[in-house]
Amino acid sequence: MKIYNSLYDFKTTKKTIVTLGTFDGVHIGHQKIVEKLIQNAKEHNCESLILTFFPHPRMVLHEGSDIKLLNTIDERSVLLDKLGLDNLIIHPFDKEFSKLSAEEFVKTILVDSFNIQKIIIGHDHRFGRNRTANIDDLILYGEKFGFEVEQISAQEINEVSISSTKIRNAILDGNMLLANEYLGYAYGLSGIVSKGKQLGRAIGFPTANIIIAEEYKLIPKNGVYIVKSILNQITVFGIMNIGVNPTVNGKNLSIEVHFLDLDADLYDEKIAISVLDRIRDEQKFESVALLKLQLEKDKNTAITYIATL
Repeated sequence: MKIYNSLYDFKTTKKTIVTLGTFDGVHIGHQKIVEKLIQNAKEHNCESLILTFFPHPRMVLHEGSDIKLLNTIDERSVLLDKLGLDNLIIHPFDKEFSKLSAEEFVKTILVDSFNIQKIIIGHDHRFGRNRTANIDDLILYGEKFGFEVEQISAQEINEVSISSTKIRNAILDGNMLLANEYLGYAYGLSGIVSKGKQLGRAIGFPTANIIIAEEYKLIPKNGVYIVKSILNQITVFGIMNIGVNPTVNGKNLSIEVHFLDLDADLYDEKIAISVLDRIRDEQKFESVALLKLQLEKDKNTAITYIATL
């Protein structure tokens, strides 16, 4: 997959089959759209192309918006690449770009820049200045400029309407099983391992303290989770705590992973974590000894769970 950081960098002599949107989560509804896009491109000997935006339009158009996203832009790129896409354009979204009228967007971008043959679009997509244009307008533009428009209905995407908002809410509730079902994969967190207070090491549960640089990344509800990661091409499992470590009067949110059966120095490495399920809420214990007993129980719960995979 080729990645372009601006739509103005993209050049092609071949016709393209296009879809566009933020694709936050690249969930199973998104995946069906992308699979249809790729299949159409192969059938028509065209290149498949997705135009997405960063920052998220809501971050730009609604000042003070605290929207949290399911994917960092790098995570989104990796997920789309796995689906077999030819071209991904990540265009910087700003207020100037948002002022393009619907017809300007269609003519200067879809037609002139992308050499479009067909656009495949979700049932509820809106575009252009103030998002005033809809699928009916797009069909009229297609007739005017000579490209085909294919609409994907909600029913075709899934009998249950999947939305990034529903997935965000499930993650905020700690319901990882539902979130992962909607995503079609295990929700991920990625960041750099840094040195923490090393309390875990002192009680026999050394942890990787993960720092996530992207403030817009959605963090699951505080609590203890079962996770997995691929380190040095080996799949390893662990338990992860998200919270403030109340037993030792912690104040700042931290994300700490204790990997089972792993003895490795991970400091300063960037690692990706897949969140499989939630075990319990974060708790304050009367002593560190009681915390250690609970961590043993959490570890056994994780081992039992992993054995069923």
